[in-house]
Amino acid sequence: IGHPEIFPLLLSAKAQEIFNCRPDEDVTEENCFKCIKKEDIIQDLKTRAKTSDFYPLKKVILEYPGEELLVVFDPNLQYGQNFYMVASEEAKENLLKSLAVVEEREETEEENIEETLEVHKPWVSLGSEKEVEEESLKERDTKIKYKISRARRKFGAPITFTDKNASDDKDSYAECTAYEDDTFSIKMLERDVGVQMVPKLRENSTQTKWTYPKNASTQYCPRQLSNEAKAESLSSEKLKEFLTAVHIRMEIALQQNEIMNVFFDDWKALAEDQEEGKPDVYLKEYQSFTDVQYLKNRTISCVRWHPTIYGIIGLSAGEQHSDEEQVNLSNKSLLHQSVILLWSFFDPMCLQLVLKAPEDIYCFQFSPSDPNIIAGGCVDGQVVLWDISKHETKLQSTVPVAEETTDSAEGEPRAAAGVIEVSFLKHSQLLRIQVQQSSIEPPLVRHCAASSMPYTHTKPATDVHWLPCNSEDNQKGGTSEHRGENNLQLVTCSPDCSVLFWDVPSIEHRENFLSQQIKEERRSHMPPDVSDTDEDLDLSWKPLIKINLRERDDSTEYGPTRINLKELQYRYKRSGKAKSLSALRTPIKESPYTEMSTSSSKNLEVLENISTDFFVGNEDGEVVYSNWKMKIDTTSAKPKHSQKYTLHTETINTLQQSPFFKDIFLSIGGQKFAIWKEGVTNGPILQSSCSAGRYTAGQWSLTRPGVFFIGRDNGNIDIWDLLKKTHEPSHFQNISKSIITFISPSSASAEQHFLAVSDNLGVLHILEICQTLCHPLSNE
Repeated sequence: IGHPEIFPLLLSAKAQEIFNCRPDEDVTEENCFKCIKKEDIIQDLKTRAKTSDFYPLKKVILEYPGEELLVVFDPNLQYGQNFYMVASEEAKENLLKSLAVVEEREETEEENIEETLEVHKPWVSLGSEKEVEEESLKERDTKIKYKISRARRKFGAPITFTDKNASDDKDSYAECTAYEDDTFSIKMLERDVGVQMVPKLRENSTQTKWTYPKNASTQYCPRQLSNEAKAESLSSEKLKEFLTAVHIRMEIALQQNEIMNVFFDDWKALAEDQEEGKPDVYLKEYQSFTDVQYLKNRTISCVRWHPTIYGIIGLSAGEQHSDEEQVNLSNKSLLHQSVILLWSFFDPMCLQLVLKAPEDIYCFQFSPSDPNIIAGGCVDGQVVLWDISKHETKLQSTVPVAEETTDSAEGEPRAAAGVIEVSFLKHSQLLRIQVQQSSIEPPLVRHCAASSMPYTHTKPATDVHWLPCNSEDNQKGGTSEHRGENNLQLVTCSPDCSVLFWDVPSIEHRENFLSQQIKEERRSHMPPDVSDTDEDLDLSWKPLIKINLRERDDSTEYGPTRINLKELQYRYKRSGKAKSLSALRTPIKESPYTEMSTSSSKNLEVLENISTDFFVGNEDGEVVYSNWKMKIDTTSAKPKHSQKYTLHTETINTLQQSPFFKDIFLSIGGQKFAIWKEGVTNGPILQSSCSAGRYTAGQWSLTRPGVFFIGRDNGNIDIWDLLKKTHEPSHFQNISKSIITFISPSSASAEQHFLAVSDNLGVLHILEICQTLCHPLSNE
């Protein structure tokens, strides 16, 4: 960003309380600076060790020359975290001076405003007094005057009332006739009246009564009974009566505990499908991974969980590209390390393994039959293999075990792996040992096989899948029977309109490949006048079958970015006897594989007992359902009819089969997603409307058939529950401020499920899925 002296810092609530830098209390958005003594931070590192929030910046803190470090509150996450630390005295003084300048400027502005208010300008008439005069009340009519007189002698005379019979009057009643009173018939002139309500203000004050503090303490002491008191209590009739009264109830309660689960929530199980109110649906942040060396200014292209070792997760890093640059990934010269990183939940501060690659990895996958074998597809089209069997013990050791283990040789307890006994050392020695531990670099694993450039993809390998294997491999990589056959164990696809099938090279081939790499590095460091007499072996790795998805009749190209296959369990048998390694050497101009295309299929061998139906998503947003099995006769070869659906507006980024239904598929691309059913030829069985933003990744839930997760370009995760809503997501949650690049779910146990979400900033978020999204309904 241009500020090497600034380091982002994530402070938890506990660390904020320890160092008195709690948001909105100790630090605010206006007063965001906090100076912390270096000694306090070092003491916290000694006390909390790796759990300290300052542990990732331990080296920077120890090398800081000053006595106080400046920590700045960052509420807008300008540098990615809620705080950042300034690691140089010059930058610290500049920031503090800028704060003083801003405060002086605000004081000057307030003084200017007060001086402006004190100056009274002379009143200038703008005609308002005429309006006031027009609206004022003026008497226009002449008032009526009445004069009433009375004789002086009648003043103060008593008044007498008398009764009068109604029969004395004519017609026996007195009539009071109505007449029109002119007083109430006067026409009033219209006038405007304004009313203003003004609240009454008053000042009050309160003061709490202060009491003198007192120190108080309470001590509980156990009641000790003598042996005589115990014997008397046990032999008393009162205890016997009590045991006689309650033993039946206790026996029934113990029997109930044995035959039923007393902790079962009957209320939750009652009317499971008709719960009142909305259940809690959320993704809880469990952990976050990033690395300054390998993931700075990088994006995460693929994330995979280790199939067998709990807590191990791998990710591949790549360059941050815009949508236009994604097309020409293989044409760029990338000046950085291309790696796959393996992390562990239980040691998040340290990388476990770093797999070195010749180019950036676009996708990779653990082998389900042998998780120590990892296959990856590069942005230049190469297919690469790694063998991490030598490091399997290291990965398994990251899982928590007992705190102490016993040495079989000496029989004495020793500290667990990674723990150093330093109770007898001084503080300076303890600090030095911790620094040495944090500087240990993770093992670097070279790739053990790489596809030959003339025979691989010409564009990025965008998808890779492992195929089930029926035969048992021996130590040399060959099969125990059918020695002339090669196992089709790997399939890759690329936008160059090709789908390639590969076999895994033997152990001998992989060892020779690694020794050849070491030999080439040794040659690069040898003097030019020294000649190398070692003989180079032919270690080329070539595909066995190529499927060409290009129709040559109408020049139609299907450049696949994602492919989804049915269960493929077969082996490809070469014609004739098995050939030796030297006999398999093929010139560059010859085709080392059988090309299954429209124009070249006369010499093609029929593959029996296989499922050849497949779904393909391409760069143009089209979903293609086809069959590559050829009908062979003596004159022509014709493929089966392909069905093409144009639904998505951009590249297909997800094409995944449902883990519960083999004929249900999910496709995501652009602003839409769709669910397809194999055999339904009139289009998808469910498609979404165009969303406001782009969908960038997606995955089915592993535990609920009707739930899937979709990542968006605004950093949100949309949670779709088809049993509740089909027109909009049932819930969404913001995970990052950048684009979501990949989603990968994992079921750690029956009660704990995780969702790995990566973004374009090189951060991997591990989210814990709530129980509502994990347990399927009774009729789902």
